[in-house]
Amino acid sequence: MDFLGDIRRRARDRFARVVFPEGEEKVVLQAVSRIQDEGLLVPVLLGDSTAIRDGLVQEGADPDSVEVVDPRRTEGSGRYVDTLVDLRRSRGMTVEEARRRVREPLIRGALMVRFGEADGSVAGVAHPVTDVLRAASWCVGAAEGIRTLSSAFYVLVRGFRGSDPEVLTFTDVAVVRDPTGVQLGQIAAAAAAARRTVVGDSPTVAFLSHSTKGSADGPSVRRVREAVELFRDMAPGVPADGELQVAAALSDEVARRTARHSMVGGKANVLVFPDLDAGNIAYQLVERVGGGTAVGPIIQGLRKPCNAVPLGADPEEVVNVACVTALMAART
Repeated sequence: MDFLGDIRRRARDRFARVVFPEGEEKVVLQAVSRIQDEGLLVPVLLGDSTAIRDGLVQEGADPDSVEVVDPRRTEGSGRYVDTLVDLRRSRGMTVEEARRRVREPLIRGALMVRFGEADGSVAGVAHPVTDVLRAASWCVGAAEGIRTLSSAFYVLVRGFRGSDPEVLTFTDVAVVRDPTGVQLGQIAAAAAAARRTVVGDSPTVAFLSHSTKGSADGPSVRRVREAVELFRDMAPGVPADGELQVAAALSDEVARRTARHSMVGGKANVLVFPDLDAGNIAYQLVERVGGGTAVGPIIQGLRKPCNAVPLGADPEEVVNVACVTALMAART
């Protein structure tokens, strides 16, 4: 599977406007240079105009073909201020605070997405995911019917159920630390829906645990079982099962021994982890030790896409997440 090439080809067809709030960061400028070279999307960079244009020239990019917005300039920001006050009034947002906030790049970028001035946003090179998520939840908000925002990594791994590489969804990896059974079900539903857009195939969902079909018990196992039942109500047409150990979820041979009646055993491509620690540790192990390529974290459940990259991401990671953002924008 040429997953990375595929998301580039599909993003190029969409040619979305994506805002990069960290426009002065060298990694972002390098990513934008590659985006220009491949004609993937329309980048909008936030920050000091002179610094950004000089940086683009240094990276071999064309500064005249990139829109630059300085969020510190106050001209025309009145509607941003009014909107932020309206959105956060119940949490005590004042006009004075809103005026300060709309000068912050993450907030300004998220407001641009809200107003349709950009189709999506990508940040995180210099900000933690929690900051990116806060700006998005304040300014864009959750999609209709969504009560739990979450995240996923799409991890390209070597072929292990045949010769072809595969893409596995790991969720949640960055947002919900200790999900309830209800939240786990909602996270899985969001991940299944997002996979159709991002990867373009059909999701098969495994709810992971240290137990397989009753081999152990405890609060975490019971929470996973609750999530499975709730998910089946929310997404009745999607194959799903749990609780399953990773081996039973991914290996036909193991599934035949330990979960022989499971419709998911050995076939899962969406892995739902019982808590954030497990998901985050797992994707990094697969990436660092197993040689996987991780794309994300992709934020699930927003009205419009505002995605993140890991702190210290390289230019290729920024490009990949920007392409996924373009694909998600096509769905909204």
